[in-house]
Amino acid sequence: MEPKVNSKMKKFLLVMNCIFLAIGNCGGPLISRLYFIKGGKRIWLSSWLQTSAWPIILIPLAISYFNRCKSQGKISTTVENNNNNDNNNNTKFILMTPRIFIAAVGMGILSGIDNYLSAYGVAKLPVSTSALLIASQLAFTAGFAFLLVKQKFSAYSINSIYLLTLGAVVLALHAKSDRPKGESKKEYILGFVLTLGAAALYGLILPLFELLYKKAKQTITYTLVLEIQAVYCFFATVVCTIGMIINKDFQAMSREAKAFELGEGRYYIVIVWSAIIWQCFFLGAIGVVYSSSSLVSAILITVLLPVTEVLAVIFYGEKFTAEKGVSLALSMWGFISYFYGDIKASKKTENQSTDD
Repeated sequence: MEPKVNSKMKKFLLVMNCIFLAIGNCGGPLISRLYFIKGGKRIWLSSWLQTSAWPIILIPLAISYFNRCKSQGKISTTVENNNNNDNNNNTKFILMTPRIFIAAVGMGILSGIDNYLSAYGVAKLPVSTSALLIASQLAFTAGFAFLLVKQKFSAYSINSIYLLTLGAVVLALHAKSDRPKGESKKEYILGFVLTLGAAALYGLILPLFELLYKKAKQTITYTLVLEIQAVYCFFATVVCTIGMIINKDFQAMSREAKAFELGEGRYYIVIVWSAIIWQCFFLGAIGVVYSSSSLVSAILITVLLPVTEVLAVIFYGEKFTAEKGVSLALSMWGFISYFYGDIKASKKTENQSTDD
């Protein structure tokens, strides 16, 4: 069995997962919007791309398995030399139990639905508006985390949630003038509602992962987290694949590629990179839950909202209004507030350990 990672390694994994989350959270909506702006119309395809790159996870899983085999082989050799027993290498190929597998399947199905809801919002709303609504999942995550995993709130974390939510509300003040040209009012409102639904659903999924880790009844290693991620993304992809088959999206891809404004070759480049960047998001989000908590993952997703806004201004010419400037300031304030409180809590814990 792979040993549980120590505190230093967990901090390293937290930093790495924060980087993955930043790449996916900022790049995912932008590249998905690029697909729709330049002529893409397949919402199920866009939702499918969010998790279809799950086979990438098999690479670190394979490396981890061979390392465990090597380590187990050395242990077996030592036992043989000491006890003169014939021990076989009994390294487990899969670490997760059936119970964890079933839970991952269920959350994967929920994620497949969530993928479609968020993809619809990206298709019908500007990046600034859809990012704003997705960031509102912080409030849902905080609520579900309190109910499911008994998340404790300090004055600093409450202040952080308040500031980040306030930043999102301020940003919403300019949403009325954001309806894209040619988009009907009905489609815009539906996109608005479904994106908010995606935020609520993902606000439930993050605490469910944290609850799974706590109730797993086995050592939670990063390899096990990757296995859960692979199963989770696979079944989310299955849900979206069924939607694509029903909607005949696979047959339409070649026609859509030929009509794509950037050219047929770049159509497939956008498709491939969209899948890779979105996989970074899911790997990072779930990794942060493992390394810290679901609330930290939600806060990072929210604090990255202004970055997405700025990138939308740069790449798509969206206006950087006064509301966006205020939102950026409030989000950074909230981010600093949370981590200042986290540092103070860590120092207090260390001092108490030293006194004991």
